[in-house]
This record gives sequence, structure tokens and C-alpha cells, in this order.
Amino acid sequence: MTSTDTPQTLVPQDSADPAAPKGAPVMLALHQTALGGPEVLRLTELPRPAPGPGPGEILVAVHAAGLNPTDFKHRAMSVFLPPPPQTLGWDVSGTVVETGFGVTLFRPGDEVFGMLPYPYGAGSHAEYVTGPTRAFAAKPAGIDHVQAAALPLAALTAWQALVETADLRAGQRVLIHAAAGGVGHLAVQIAKERGAHVTGTASAPKHDFLRELGADACIDYRSEDFTDAEEPYDVVLDTLGGETATRSVGVLRPGGVLVSLLPGSKDTRAAAEKAQVRAVVLLVEHDHAGMRAVAELVGRDRLRAHVSGTFPLAEGARAHALGETGRTTGKLVITVR
Repeated sequence: MTSTDTPQTLVPQDSADPAAPKGAPVMLALHQTALGGPEVLRLTELPRPAPGPGPGEILVAVHAAGLNPTDFKHRAMSVFLPPPPQTLGWDVSGTVVETGFGVTLFRPGDEVFGMLPYPYGAGSHAEYVTGPTRAFAAKPAGIDHVQAAALPLAALTAWQALVETADLRAGQRVLIHAAAGGVGHLAVQIAKERGAHVTGTASAPKHDFLRELGADACIDYRSEDFTDAEEPYDVVLDTLGGETATRSVGVLRPGGVLVSLLPGSKDTRAAAEKAQVRAVVLLVEHDHAGMRAVAELVGRDRLRAHVSGTFPLAEGARAHALGETGRTTGKLVITVR
């Protein structure tokens, strides 16, 4: 299959670890042995992981795993991770199977959701995954595993950007770029819960969706210039980077905060210093307290992920191909159980 072919449903390949002891527990994983397009993904039989050898880990039977733009990037190029072989995936929702030494938060049978340590803890696009206990929180009872799996990385990113970094408060004005995307649509809800006035950029067909989430104003990035703001913003959440970050400096009031998820151009920092605003680049971190805060918002029906599509593990390549179009609303999720 070439990179221009439509990815097909995957069939299990031979074990990627022929040296694994005979009779050892195995699992299926969406695995790759080379960098490239979605076609490099293979449904592969691998040894099932176990907690440890260090303390504080749990083994989770994966029910569903979210898909994020960082998965596409790491599949295609070495960003943070070493070259393949690798199994990607940071979002996970599932059931605890086994606990390692010293674990007291969870017991086998508990339903949990969380984000594996980013970037080096990837591996949730598989039937089982291990991770540090405090990367997880109890799954909210009111949502299923698909909904839960769509939340962790994107919701933690929005929470850490708006609440912990920008200290967004009631009455402030926030601009959220790509507000209908994975991080963006959750950031809109978190900002509204904080009592902020929310403006989001998105194509016109997605404006009704944003208003349903609580957005006070919408900007069609295809036909409107977001820098034509009547009033300055206190906070900008930039999910795009590049020139968008630099241009966003100009819509902030002095003392405002620009939180970018991707690096801006070389001019961004100079522009921020001149405008007397704070400009930072955020890399999301796994966080038990943050996951509990997300779960609490979900429990009060103040936060919900929009899942625009689900794909079984064997069709993970199709999910990657769709996600890379950049046209999906909300999140894509891979279902495992």
C-alpha cells in the first residue's frame, strides 16, 4: 500500500517480538516498525505488559483510546520519541487488571481514564497498557468509555492552558483558535465554566456547534480577520502556532496571556515583549489532580467531549487518515472492547 492508498482494515501480523517466551501473555496493538503515512500501522501481536518493575504502576485493559494530532505527527516523524518500533496513543479509558507495588488508589476491576505521561509514555492503542497510577482518575459514572477516552489529553491541555497557566477568571475575555477541534471545543466549555466571555474561530458551518457549547461570539477564519477585534482579549489560546501566534499578540491587552500549543514564529517573543504581554508554549503533562478536575466537571455536566467518529482497533489506519484531514469536529476514538 502506498501513502496515497485508502487505508484498509488491518489484519493481525506476526509477532513483532519473536524472542518473547512461549506461553507468555500477548495482546493486539496498533503497531509500526517504520515512520510514514497511515499505511505503516499494523495490527500486531505483542507481549502483554505488566506493572513494574518499579512501583506505582497499574495494568489497564483498554476499552477505548482517544486519537490526537500528536499521534499523526509521531507516526510520520520522530518528534519526541525515538524511531520505531512503537505503539502510539496517550488517551485511555479502561478497567484496572493488575496493580503494582505500593498502589493504593485503585484495585482490579476499577474503571479509570487518563493520559499516559506525555510524550514518552505512549502505548494506549492496544488491548492493554501500563502507566503510573497518578496518570489516571476514576472514570465518571455518567459517561461510557468512548466518551471518557476522548477527554484526557485534550481536556488536560485546555485545563492547564486556561486555568493553571492563564488563570482565566470570571468576566475576562478569551479567544480560542480552532475552537471546534479536539482541544478547542473542550476549552470553550472550560472557559465558560470559569465565567469568561468566549470567542472562537472556526469555519462558518461549525458556528452553531460552538454556540451550543456556550461560545459568545464566533469568527469565520475563512472570511474574517480575528485581529479586527473591537475589544482586546485577556487570554488567547492558540492551537495553531506559526504566524497565528504572532498575530494573536496584537489582540491582547497589556498584561494579557498568549498560550500556544505549538511554537510561534521567531517574531512572536519580540512582539509579546513590545506589547507587554506574556507569551508561552505549553506542553501538556499527565496530572492526577487535573484528571480529577476534569472528572468533576463531567460529573456536573459542565464538560462533554464531542466524538465525531469511532473506529475499531483494526481500523486504526482509517482513523489516522480521517484525522489528518483536519476537518473533523471534536475527537476521534479507537474502540478496543
